Amino acid sequence: MDKVLLITGASRGIGAATAWLAAQQGYAVAVNYSVHAAAADALVQRIRAGGGTALAVQADVAHEDQILAMFEAVDARLGPLAALVNNAGVVDLPARVDGLSAQRLKRMFDINVIGSMLCAREAVRRMSTRHGGAHPLGPGWGQGGAIVNLSSAAARLGSPGQYVDYAASKGAIDTFTLGLAKEVAAEGIRVNAVRPGIVDTEIHASGGLPDRARELAPQVPMQRAGTAEEVARAILWLLGPEAGYTTGALLDVAGGR
Repeated sequence: MDKVLLITGASRGIGAATAWLAAQQGYAVAVNYSVHAAAADALVQRIRAGGGTALAVQADVAHEDQILAMFEAVDARLGPLAALVNNAGVVDLPARVDGLSAQRLKRMFDINVIGSMLCAREAVRRMSTRHGGAHPLGPGWGQGGAIVNLSSAAARLGSPGQYVDYAASKGAIDTFTLGLAKEVAAEGIRVNAVRPGIVDTEIHASGGLPDRARELAPQVPMQRAGTAEEVARAILWLLGPEAGYTTGALLDVAGGR
């Protein structure tokens, strides 16, 4: 039976690359999306055409009720969850801190931080071995698992003059990863984070800087932007048995930046 993996924000970019690679490695993949239904459906069809198992599930992780419904749908249609990738996240238009609105900050932290924490909560409730053989959801649940949170090199760099709020949200993800990893280490759950650097995905366009990856490439020691597939491979390594003794790690995939 395929291991069940839920990836939030998986219709495009790093999430989509991770879903595709995971399916090739034998995971049954739940592809979460918020608004890009066509992209999510196309990815699911591509995975199925390749012989894999995939399910598209809509939910905006800024809303707890939608998170709960998403996990229940995965429970019912794919079975016991073995892995979670907290990939859903947003940036915004470049701005200094003295120009930030409360509305912008609330959106940023609702999605990037609170959404990730609530998804991790639901995953732990399903994965933790602390229930023994009497898991509330029945046989097959409570077998341990792995969580990978998507942080960012911005958590180390601060993103002054552009995305200090985004960087701060990813700093929160780093700390959350460290704390949760220690909290559930004895319950069969490993928790790690990947911190991508400049990666050529659509997120730059959503932040009003479509050429950002190309323009910043000379600042990267490797002299290029990364690809979504390169980040996805790091995520899959952390999810897999090769990383069996790795928890609480913050893995930089940033070309040396």
